[in-house]
Amino acid sequence: MNWQDDIEYYKEYLKLQRGLSDNSISAYVTDIKKLTDYLETQQLELAPADVRLKHIRGLIEWLAEKGIATRTQARIISGIKQFFKAMILDDRIEEDPTALIESPKLGRKLPSVLSVEQIESMLDNIDLSRHDGYRNRAIIGTLYSCGLRVSELTDMLISNISFENGYVRIFGKGRKERLVPINERVLGDIKAYIEGWRAEQNVDPKSSDVVFLNKDGSSMSRISVFNIIKKTVADAGIDMVVSPHTLRHSFATHLIAGGANVRAVQEMLGHATIVTTEIYTHLDRNYLEESIKKHPRS
Repeated sequence: MNWQDDIEYYKEYLKLQRGLSDNSISAYVTDIKKLTDYLETQQLELAPADVRLKHIRGLIEWLAEKGIATRTQARIISGIKQFFKAMILDDRIEEDPTALIESPKLGRKLPSVLSVEQIESMLDNIDLSRHDGYRNRAIIGTLYSCGLRVSELTDMLISNISFENGYVRIFGKGRKERLVPINERVLGDIKAYIEGWRAEQNVDPKSSDVVFLNKDGSSMSRISVFNIIKKTVADAGIDMVVSPHTLRHSFATHLIAGGANVRAVQEMLGHATIVTTEIYTHLDRNYLEESIKKHPRS
């Protein structure tokens, strides 16, 4: 059972054809590992070309028996389907064993969001007298006011910000380019950071055009952004788990609640299809229902 050559091809396919990040590629390869682990437990020495529908069905039963959540099962099966689709495209196999497999049906999960007041509290509780104060407030402000993914934030370049026109050029999934409005308050924080602490740092030449840097003058990691948000949430006394994506969800929900066009929100978020964006119209109704309960006459 030799899968290594096909997995290496698959990784190259995901990088070059799909434009996925290293983290996403790693997740897809982990899905394939679940299949090879299952085949090993069944003592089946099969190459990808030898896998059949019965083996995929056996894998699904095996995942369920192990108590893996339905949502996780769906992601694993989706990754495996992508793998065999790539194998077919390159004529590495003649039959797709996943062709008749449907992913587990999932209910639509509505993401949690912050209120406008909670976000303002986060921003107001950042100590601007600290050397990293303006950087941290600019990070949270950019994530919320632009609805960026955390990878888009850490990859953001100074040369892609138009301070005069209030726009930033973002490269999202698959290196797809989009222009996103950025408000004056956030631009002011970015400018204060760039002209302040960042100007005093010994910047790594590789990161000379990157907006947000760590204390060593290099590009920030995702975990650094998570930690900044975690501390800010705690300082603001907010009792909920907040991630960069929570700010992105909040951005979209507040736009929809304010009457923004769904297609305009789709463009700003960089969603490939409007179906993904439409979840925020459902979330908005739930958000409004919860908000109305707080009315003194409700």
